[in-house]
Amino acid sequence: MVDVPALVAQAREGRPRAVARLISLVEGASPQLREVMAELAPLTGGAYVVGLTGSPGVGKSTSTSALVTAYRRAGKRVGVLAVDPSSPFSGGALLGDRVRMADHASDPGVYIRSMATRGHLGGLARSAPQAIRVLDAAGCEVVLVETVGVGQSEVEIAGQADTSVVLLAPGMGDGIQAAKAGILEIGDVYVVNKADRDGAEATARELNHMLGLGEARAPGDWRPPIVKTVASRGEGVEELVEALEKHRAWAAEHGVLAERRRDRAAREVETIALTALRGRIGGLPGDRRLDALAERITAGALDPYAAADELLAGLTAG
Repeated sequence: MVDVPALVAQAREGRPRAVARLISLVEGASPQLREVMAELAPLTGGAYVVGLTGSPGVGKSTSTSALVTAYRRAGKRVGVLAVDPSSPFSGGALLGDRVRMADHASDPGVYIRSMATRGHLGGLARSAPQAIRVLDAAGCEVVLVETVGVGQSEVEIAGQADTSVVLLAPGMGDGIQAAKAGILEIGDVYVVNKADRDGAEATARELNHMLGLGEARAPGDWRPPIVKTVASRGEGVEELVEALEKHRAWAAEHGVLAERRRDRAAREVETIALTALRGRIGGLPGDRRLDALAERITAGALDPYAAADELLAGLTAG
C-alpha cells in the first residue's frame, strides 16, 4: 500500500518521482485511486490547461516543446501530457513524445508524461482528466495536453482544456479536414505551423474564410485568432502565448472559464459513474436476473427497453 498523503506532499514539493507514481496510480486504476483524488481535491484549480490538437505531422510535439520554453522563460512551472497511440502488444504509449522534448528533460520546473490511449477514442487517454488533476495539484501553473494525432475524432480535447489550440500546416489538406471534422467549433486559437512553407498564407486565408462562415458572433464574443508559427525555430511562439493569454483573460471575464471547468467536472463524474455501472453490468452474462428477463422477452411478455429499465433499477438498488 502507498502512503498517499506523503506521496502528495512530495509531489507538491515538485519531486518528479512522486508525480510519476501518482499518475501511475491513476492510469492503473489503483484501489487507492479514491484516496488519491480525495487528497488532491483541495489542491486543484490553479492550473491553466491548454489542449493542442491537429492531424499527424502538423508539429504538435514541436509546438508543445516551444510553448514549454516560452512559459519556462516566464518563470512558470509546466506539466505536459503527451497522449500517444497504444502499443498493440503492451498497451503502453507507442511513440513516446518525451523523445521530442528532450531539451526539457533536466529542467525541474517541467514534468512530461506520455500516456497511452489504450483504445479510447477522441484523441485522449481515458485517465487524462485525473492525470491533469495530479499535475495541477503538484503545482504546475500551465498544463499542456497534446492529443494523439488521429485526425477527425480529436474533438474531445475541447471538453478537457481551458483553451483549445488547433494546429494546421500548409500542403496537408488541413483546411478541408477542418471543415469536415468539426474542429471549427472547438478551436479557441488556430495555428498555421510550418509557416515558412509554400501555401502557408493560402492556408491562413482559407481558414479565416471558413471561420467567417461559422456561427454569427455577438459583440464581445471571442473570435479565434490565427497565428502563424515556425515552431522548430521558435518563430511566432510569443504571439501564440499572447493569444492564449488573451483568451484566458476573456474566458475568465465572461464566465466561460468557470463554466468550462464545471462542465469538465460534470463529465468526469458522469464517466466515473458510467464506468462503475459498466463494470457491474459486465458481470451479468449468465446472471439469473438477465436470463429471466431474456426469457420474458422471447416469450413476448416484456420489451427490451422495459427489461433494461428493470435491470438498471435492480443494479442501482443493489
